[in-house]
Amino acid sequence: MSEPVSRTILLLDIERYSDRDDVEQAYLRRMLYDITDEVLESAGIEETQRLRADRGDSVMELIDANASVTALLRTLLTAVPVQLRAVNRMASRSAQIRLRGVLATGYVAIDRHAGWVGSDLNHACRLLDAQLLRAALRDRAGDFALCVSEGVHSGIVRHDHPGVPRSDFHPITVDSKNGPLRAWLHGPVPSGHLSDHCERGEAPVPDVSGARPVPEILGNSSPGTVAAVLAALRDSRAADEAALSAPAPAGSGDLPAPGTRQGPFLPAGGAAGAAVHFHGDTPCSGHSLIPDGRSGPRGGTGADSGGGYHGGAGRGEWR
Repeated sequence: MSEPVSRTILLLDIERYSDRDDVEQAYLRRMLYDITDEVLESAGIEETQRLRADRGDSVMELIDANASVTALLRTLLTAVPVQLRAVNRMASRSAQIRLRGVLATGYVAIDRHAGWVGSDLNHACRLLDAQLLRAALRDRAGDFALCVSEGVHSGIVRHDHPGVPRSDFHPITVDSKNGPLRAWLHGPVPSGHLSDHCERGEAPVPDVSGARPVPEILGNSSPGTVAAVLAALRDSRAADEAALSAPAPAGSGDLPAPGTRQGPFLPAGGAAGAAVHFHGDTPCSGHSLIPDGRSGPRGGTGADSGGGYHGGAGRGEWR
């Protein structure tokens, strides 16, 4: 067996092939080969960059990893539906051809019998044979249903390249002998086949634009409500600033009374340490407030690198 090499895997299968007679099957196979050749040629993939395996009602193509997967996917999404429509327009009802397709990437080896071996290839074949993909083609008006692997989605689709709109792909999970397989279906997911991934939804993509999101309570409110909320926030801010400069209540000792803050906040008895000044809601301290050799409530000593007072919004703790 040869060493496994990285390849792009393209699988195309004819719907309801076994329902046709021999003459119709021969015609459908010829159309399948013609469409596959035209797609690969349009994507800029030369014959020396591909290796084909015939599976009767389907065709398998192993494509050199140097060939553009983006160009191939774009061609599958645009050219295949056009070609199928042109072929079916001139064909009889019994000779209509509809295709399921899978595009994946992975490592494949060739054994001494010229057979293809590889778990990535096995996964692609199971995606092609999945009931969900069959249902997707059956339920749609078009003649082509395409599924891509997780690797193709993460490397190509999610980057929203021209001609490959990521919003048109939806996450699916298909059952297999080795457990569930994650993939992405182009076009709507058929009803009754929503995967757990679809139902829960994906985790949102982190926003790196720097813009702060509008709170939901404000984003869906009227302008008057927004103004009232902002006014309340300003009043609360003014009350906080007044509390910072207010003297400690009588009889409170060295610590502020509950619900109030004072600054600077000094340790009891003038013990060694640095003052904590509140800037807004955040206390700032350059050193520990615990004298050297003494332990705070959370353990450790003032000499520890992590010692100090931390807190916010009127609360604090020793560390």
